[in-house]
Amino acid sequence: MGMPSGMELIIIVGAIVLLFGGKKIPELAKGLGQGIKNFKKAVKDDDIEDTNNIEQETKVGTADVKATTKEKETEV
Repeated sequence: MGMPSGMELIIIVGAIVLLFGGKKIPELAKGLGQGIKNFKKAVKDDDIEDTNNIEQETKVGTADVKATTKEKETEV
């Protein structure tokens, strides 16, 4: 079962036009495009937030190492 041929595609498109009507299809496409755009934006924002959290954890970890090193130096 492969890709539909040309005639099958024409029948599928015709059925979609009959079901939704010519005016509704552009609205559906616009809504789908906006949904994809919002999803990509949310993924990008989540990646930026994760990167910021990693940077903050690295800074905190570095500060802990420096504090521990200073404590050991004062003990000696």
